[in-house]
Amino acid sequence: MLFIVGLGLGDEKDITLRGLEAVKKCEKVYIEAYTSLLSFGLSSDGLSTLEKLYGKSITLADREIVEEKADGILSEARESDVAFLVVGDPFGATTHSDLVVRAKKMGLEVKVVHNASVMNAIGVYIRVKEPSLESLCRGRKQYEPPRYMTINTAIEQLLEVEKTQGGSAYNEDTDCVGFARLGSEDQMIVAGTMRQLQTIDFGTPLHCLVIVGKTHPVEEEMLDFYKFRGESLERIDDGTI
Repeated sequence: MLFIVGLGLGDEKDITLRGLEAVKKCEKVYIEAYTSLLSFGLSSDGLSTLEKLYGKSITLADREIVEEKADGILSEARESDVAFLVVGDPFGATTHSDLVVRAKKMGLEVKVVHNASVMNAIGVYIRVKEPSLESLCRGRKQYEPPRYMTINTAIEQLLEVEKTQGGSAYNEDTDCVGFARLGSEDQMIVAGTMRQLQTIDFGTPLHCLVIVGKTHPVEEEMLDFYKFRGESLERIDDGTI
């Protein structure tokens, strides 16, 4: 059987009880390592943290393995239980849906264990292992270094598009909310105008940006709780709310 297990947003403790039970019963455990990342990253130390909790050795599965060598993972799932760990929710990326389709075509039983995802908390741009345009033109694989869009860059590009298109959809005074490292101990949430958020250093990835639309009074109260006030941030959320 193939288990596709969501790990949640923050660290190793965000896995659900159902997910942990699934991992512990599997003979082989992979962790998908290119559509997202946990707060502590996927270094040897990060993997060790996961392995200690799960009591299993974990194999790092990068883009090439998942998209081009997935048949190897699925073949193992024919013979024994295999866990495929995904940061966030299993269906936060089309790659994972494709894995399920492949497994079903092979007649494999698949069990999905859902978890919290940035997709149901916001939306995010991330490029962890992408081939360069030059390498694609030359017909050989040469990957670019990891890139993560920051809130500041997102706002800059949005304002540039608005200036070019002139649709009056938003401007520097449009209210937004910036999120960084959702689900982590040091997560950061700040509400303010585009102009204000551009002045803030949100730190390490992952970042999310929401453009605020028509709000309910209760939503306005919540936004006020995270409002940017001058040079200092009155509120940097620590994950308790």
